[in-house]
Amino acid sequence: MRVQTPATPAKLADDLLIADSELAALLSVSTKTLANWRGKGEGPRFVKVGKRCVRYRQSDVAAFIERGSREVAA
Repeated sequence: MRVQTPATPAKLADDLLIADSELAALLSVSTKTLANWRGKGEGPRFVKVGKRCVRYRQSDVAAFIERGSREVAA
């Protein structure tokens, strides 16, 4: 009997998930700020793993940071 494993999206292996505590440290904000952003629909896109576990895709964090980038006028 052959056991079949579920297919894994190819991108999943390359797109690491970041915990909210790690992201808070990276952005120099509190985890409460991240929670507030999620409630307001602001901040980076997030993934709910189960009922209470929140993670952020590395690519979504990079896109969020890029959206906030501004050029300084010379």
